[in-house]
Amino acid sequence: MSVTAAMVKQLRERTGAGMMECKKALVAANGDIDAAAEQMRKSGQAKADKKAGRVAAEGVIVIRTSDDGTHGVIVEVNSETDFVAKDEQFLGFANTAADVVLAAKPDDLAALYAAPAGNGQTVDEMRRDLIAKIGENIGVRRFETVSGGGRLGHYLHGARIGTLVAVSGGDDDLARDVAMHIAASSPHCLDESGLDADVLEKERDVYRAQAAESGKPPEIIEKMIEGKVRKFVNSVTLLGQPFVKDDKQTVGKLLSSQSASVAGFVRYGVGEGIEKREENFAEEVRKQVEETQKG
Repeated sequence: MSVTAAMVKQLRERTGAGMMECKKALVAANGDIDAAAEQMRKSGQAKADKKAGRVAAEGVIVIRTSDDGTHGVIVEVNSETDFVAKDEQFLGFANTAADVVLAAKPDDLAALYAAPAGNGQTVDEMRRDLIAKIGENIGVRRFETVSGGGRLGHYLHGARIGTLVAVSGGDDDLARDVAMHIAASSPHCLDESGLDADVLEKERDVYRAQAAESGKPPEIIEKMIEGKVRKFVNSVTLLGQPFVKDDKQTVGKLLSSQSASVAGFVRYGVGEGIEKREENFAEEVRKQVEETQKG
């Protein structure tokens, strides 16, 4: 069977692949569009597997909240380059993944990937198809649900930093202000109870070594150490930090002034904790050209 331009166009619309790739697939399938699409899908999955080990440290943060405002989700979806992170198809996948997390409440990434994406595919099948089209490793890195406060505040700094906070009491402006503060100040936890005891003890050891050279009496040294530890605790806990919009009061005092409290919060930064590789852009382009020629 001869392959017509109309057949190529139909397969392109169905798969999103390039014209030459569609034509080759149709020729190999003797003009059977369904068979060609299935083979391209299998080929895309193989390509996705090959790219799975490549570092994906760019991407976006997406936040979704329920219609009744009782809970929300924050999701990080990664790509290899910032260029792809701005691509409409990538953003469509990221938004779909966040919608699925909000609606399906998956327990982990495996459950999310297995969940229906609402387009006849699972989230993982949608992801793999996108990898085949775009040519980069793409994946959902993590997600979390926040609830329990009665009121949700959220803030996105571009698409690279996102925060979601559950607040009891106060109003929507307060919840958003606290979310904005978390984005700017990156607290480790709510208060001292959330800090690892080993972390605090290591801080004491450092301050103790510094104070030992002061020549002051032991009781004074201990007060100096505890003062520095308290300062450290305030710097890394949400309630102890100076409020970013008014550093004359802490976030804790701001909340108390409005009879409010924080039930929980999450802050995500794109790629944080991922070791990014150094890229040789010219070499990467050369490799892509070679792969295209081979294909």
